[in-house]
Amino acid sequence: MNNKIVVVGSSNTDMVVRTSNFPMPGETIIGGEFLMNPGGKGANQAVAARRLGGDVVFVGKTGNDIFGKQAVKLLAAEGINIDKVLVDDTSPSGVALITVDSKGENSIVVAPGANGTLVPEDLQDIEEILKESAMVVLQLEIPLETVAYVAGLAIGLQKNVILNPAPAQALPDSLLKGLYLITPNETEAGQLTGIEVKDIESAQKAAELLVEKGVQNVIITMGSAGAYVFSPEYTGLVEAPKVKAVDTTAAGDTFNGALAVFLSEGKRMEEAARLACVAASVSVTRNGAQASVPFRSELEG
Repeated sequence: MNNKIVVVGSSNTDMVVRTSNFPMPGETIIGGEFLMNPGGKGANQAVAARRLGGDVVFVGKTGNDIFGKQAVKLLAAEGINIDKVLVDDTSPSGVALITVDSKGENSIVVAPGANGTLVPEDLQDIEEILKESAMVVLQLEIPLETVAYVAGLAIGLQKNVILNPAPAQALPDSLLKGLYLITPNETEAGQLTGIEVKDIESAQKAAELLVEKGVQNVIITMGSAGAYVFSPEYTGLVEAPKVKAVDTTAAGDTFNGALAVFLSEGKRMEEAARLACVAASVSVTRNGAQASVPFRSELEG
């Protein structure tokens, strides 16, 4: 079975400060532990897919600096194909400034750097890789025109495209049409549909609207409650295991990487979502982004 997963997206270096509470505007507070970790939604999802059993190709762009070189080195060490990672000699690598409070919640500001210079012209030779894929995974930390270009190319090749529409922003209906799966959280679903998602009923309404726009399947992640699945084969809430959260950074990325793997293996949407919830629940019990992603053996053990 072909389980090659192509992830096109961002690579960042995360700079994390732990603190008891988030500062108010204009306020300076004394934080605690400082950590520097590899991150970026695209790279995180690539690592998650790889650790959970996928054959992964990562496509992205870094700066010609120590952050970018280290990020690519670590991806290669995971066993991820990095042949299509480009280097921008004029832009720095992306960084994310992350504050994590005592409840494990996070606040993130991203400086895209080279991620923001990944344009369709850089990807004119990507078609052959897409032809070999079972799943193509996209997020929104690279230019929207690039996301649309890759999605259109992959859909034209009759490939399954998973779009994680994060960070939240408005999207044209032309991008949504033909997507195999979209995976917004509650905030992102509200941004896309104009419906405030706060429970199962509102999640269903938002999902129905996204399907009307041409998306085949919708999964709305709902934090510790789990994920609401809306698909032809199953509709309902898939509950997440109850755990004590330490750091929620990359929980969504772990979920998306896991989904790509389990769906590429032929699992049904409900089962894939359940396993992805398990993977994400493991990740929130650990610090960091890629460092928190579990291995397949931890889900089966």
